[in-house]
Amino acid sequence: MRVLFLGDIVGHAGRRAVQDQLPALKERLKPELVVINGENAAGGFGITPTICNGLFKAGADIITTGNHVWDQREIIPHIDHEPRLLRPLNFPARTTPGRGAGLFVTTEGRRVLVINVMLRLFMEPLDDPFECVEQVLADSPLGETADFILIDMHGEASSEKMGFGHHFDGRVSAIIGTHTHVPTADMMVLESGTAYQTDAGMCGDYDSVIGMKKDKAITRFVTRMPGPRLEPARGEATLCGALVVSDDRTGLATRIEAVRVGGLLSPAMPAT
Repeated sequence: MRVLFLGDIVGHAGRRAVQDQLPALKERLKPELVVINGENAAGGFGITPTICNGLFKAGADIITTGNHVWDQREIIPHIDHEPRLLRPLNFPARTTPGRGAGLFVTTEGRRVLVINVMLRLFMEPLDDPFECVEQVLADSPLGETADFILIDMHGEASSEKMGFGHHFDGRVSAIIGTHTHVPTADMMVLESGTAYQTDAGMCGDYDSVIGMKKDKAITRFVTRMPGPRLEPARGEATLCGALVVSDDRTGLATRIEAVRVGGLLSPAMPAT
């Protein structure tokens, strides 16, 4: 099975890159499922129902989020009625709208479990991400309930992300990080067969400070004052992500390859 994952969409530039590039990518790479992190899609902060619909129209099957999921208040009533939009699993289950995981059936009839979880080091202290994922996997194990399991781990610290990846190695098909907006070079299939990358990077303009206009971001660092509200950079974006290929017999990964198209970063395209 082939699954395409794209990192955090940042602002209009990131949305434009996805809308322009995704149809051709799908034609070339033939993924059965496309998962995109959209938590910075609305001006760099959150996502709206209109943007969700636009991303689905562009070819996304599932949209994941992270710590900015609630920045656009209109998404709060919408998320309960859109099962393809996930929020981090480890928000308090009884009081938080939406869902953190979903089992989706592809057009080829395969069952894909997508889990969206937020880690805790240097992040908001949510419920234990390890335990929350354990509970989902107990109900939907790979090879039984699910043919492919993908986890979007939204986190800051590379150490926590790597620990998370090794902890669940062999029990899921792929674990790919989001949040830092910089693609890491550690794409690998772990010892027990899980595809892993610490961070997929962003779909956004890299002539920026992690997707935001340089001058305002730099002013904050130099002056140590809050300064004006950050705004997404609007130059040509690089679309960043990964293609994961799994063994249909086991659900475990056989390879993971970088996807980078457009903008300033060096291009990368999986072998078809």
